Amino acid sequence: MQSPIFHHTVTPAQERFARQGSHMLRVALGQGDDVLARAGSMVAFEGMVEFDGEYQPPGRERRQHQAGEALPLMRCYGQGSVWFANLAQHVHVLDVDHEGLTVDSSYVLALDAHLSWDVVSVESQYGIPGVGTHNLVISGRGQVAITTSGQPLALRVTPERYCSADADAVVAWSTSLRVQMQAQTSSKPIWRRRGATGEGWELSFMGDGHVVVQPSEMLPPQHTSHGEQLHFRQGAGPGLDQGGAWGPR
Repeated sequence: MQSPIFHHTVTPAQERFARQGSHMLRVALGQGDDVLARAGSMVAFEGMVEFDGEYQPPGRERRQHQAGEALPLMRCYGQGSVWFANLAQHVHVLDVDHEGLTVDSSYVLALDAHLSWDVVSVESQYGIPGVGTHNLVISGRGQVAITTSGQPLALRVTPERYCSADADAVVAWSTSLRVQMQAQTSSKPIWRRRGATGEGWELSFMGDGHVVVQPSEMLPPQHTSHGEQLHFRQGAGPGLDQGGAWGPR
């Protein structure tokens, strides 16, 4: 049997987290800790690998229930390699340092099992459905694989240079950044956001770190007030003005 399809073979790599092309992730097991991955994201594996549902502490499970959305994870362990993917989205590997990473839980593909994580809900805090509603705050030192719809834009934020992005296009940011959400609307009906521009909810980032924005947006939020400015901070810990140590690769 012959076909050009057989040119797409396993990509050799020494890294524990390695991309297989643009839309797939390979994780090597047996060289370190287990890996947590989005439930159902395994597309292939080699070796003696086992999969199990990940236990959720009662407090975290309750917070996810209150947020209205849980992050379904499975634990993968053993000896071998596992390939993960989700809807043929682009895969990116990030090195997370102690400064932490905040990411929309919809775009989490896999992470080192020793990392600490929890779900926070912007919606429950401000009653804003649809815009960056559920985010995952990840802390510790390890690797995380996220997905984006298309090739993303990585924006560098410094104390002298802040940036703003459409809240529906933001995928992840350094937890150390200060974040402000605002709806700049010139017309009362929310469906006429900024008149005829179609622009509405924005996230503004200040401090020192990174922001990842994808070339795709979800539907705009509904049942919100126009011209309202909302303030919130994600994450905790020292050094809110210090730079996040992660960066897309």
